[in-house]
Amino acid sequence: MANMTKNVDPAKLDISITLLRQYVNDPSIEPLIFALEALKKDPSNESLFGEFSDAFSALGIAQGSVLTYAPYISSLLSNDLFD
Repeated sequence: MANMTKNVDPAKLDISITLLRQYVNDPSIEPLIFALEALKKDPSNESLFGEFSDAFSALGIAQGSVLTYAPYISSLLSNDLFD
């Protein structure tokens, strides 16, 4: 993962977390929210970006809800397409 964290915007992560908590009533997204909170606090940490990516990958069908209500996440993941 070559410098994927350079585009992480903590303010947009905060908005995404708020929207997910408000609109996605699925306990399976809690690991993702935890990873987003950590990444928001340290946006340049590539290890945390990896945890975020792994948490999203583990969601299964809930990925659709996450991308619907927190579209910023898709822009972060689009930087990680070929990992």
